[in-house]
Amino acid sequence: MAFVNGFLSYLLLLIVFVVVGGTAIFLGITLRKGTDAKAEKAEAQELAEQVQK
Repeated sequence: MAFVNGFLSYLLLLIVFVVVGGTAIFLGITLRKGTDAKAEKAEAQELAEQVQK
């Protein structure tokens, strides 16, 4: 019985680590896409201004 309790305890810990890691990866990707989109938009706007001159 002690083995089962220890196993379940480590399994729960593993699940918590996976959830936290997955959330961090999802947030990182989402924030990076937003940053890249803003940079691309600014670059396109700068290029359009240069073309108009």
